[in-house]
Amino acid sequence: MPRNPDHTAFVFPGQGSQKVGMGRELAQADEAAAQVFSEADEILGTSLSRVCWEGPVEELNDTAVTQPALLTHSVAVLRALQARAPSFQPGFVAGHSLGEFSALVAAGALDFPSALRLVRERGRLMKEAGSRNPGGMAAILGLDVEAVDGVCRAVAAETGRVVQIANDNCPGQIVISGNDDALAAALERLAAAGAKRTIRLAVSIAAHSALMTPASQAFSAFVDGAGITDPKIPIIGNVSADHLRTAAEIRDDLKAQLTASVRWTDSVRRMIAAGAQSFAEIGTGEVLNGLIRRIDRGPELVALDAPATLDSFLT
Repeated sequence: MPRNPDHTAFVFPGQGSQKVGMGRELAQADEAAAQVFSEADEILGTSLSRVCWEGPVEELNDTAVTQPALLTHSVAVLRALQARAPSFQPGFVAGHSLGEFSALVAAGALDFPSALRLVRERGRLMKEAGSRNPGGMAAILGLDVEAVDGVCRAVAAETGRVVQIANDNCPGQIVISGNDDALAAALERLAAAGAKRTIRLAVSIAAHSALMTPASQAFSAFVDGAGITDPKIPIIGNVSADHLRTAAEIRDDLKAQLTASVRWTDSVRRMIAAGAQSFAEIGTGEVLNGLIRRIDRGPELVALDAPATLDSFLT
């Protein structure tokens, strides 16, 4: 039985999902996808498609490259799906951090060229902020968000340094972000508090923390000039974990996003409460599907990337 669009959510991955080769098979087989990569190369004035498809991985993992690359791949998959089923309009869209920009394209609130230019500036500004305010991130496994938040607040108050929740990904998986010394102190306390594991992530910036304030301030001007419109499909915002119904609400969410936590657990629960029974991860990998499975085991989960997965999704 074909799935009901009204009960389907499209979700879009963020940074960390990238891999060399992403989108190559689809672009070779699908003209709509190939056009998105070609458009990105033209807008950026560089061969983003080459980096996505051939690497090197060090270049793809550069924040200033990763963000446009992931957006481009997700929109390429989206366009390939829309070419196959123009009338299929999901009931909800959402994206994890960077993925929110792909979700805005899917919701009709932002065109792809504008989203790509925004994301290019976002990546550049975050990289610059990371150079000016070095920090890091770490994953905390096995503690609830309230316990992690309490430790972070205590360490921040005692040290006068930044450490805070960056991502509430799913029950038992929280990511924190901040100055290296405050991060180390928080990790020690979280281990003592019963965390199953604490894992420093291989990143050199403290995303979704106050250390991104310079980037957030500069980025706000680009958001205001991006031509964002009211969404045509319900979109759930990272910061509010609620429907963003107007262009103004979207702008506020994007401006706050760089320094605020990604409330992914609450976002998924919001969509399920509103009727989402099926989630399709649009783009690279299945990271979000893994998180959704730990949030609620009820919904159907699919990952869309290659031509075969797109075709099977619509049958």
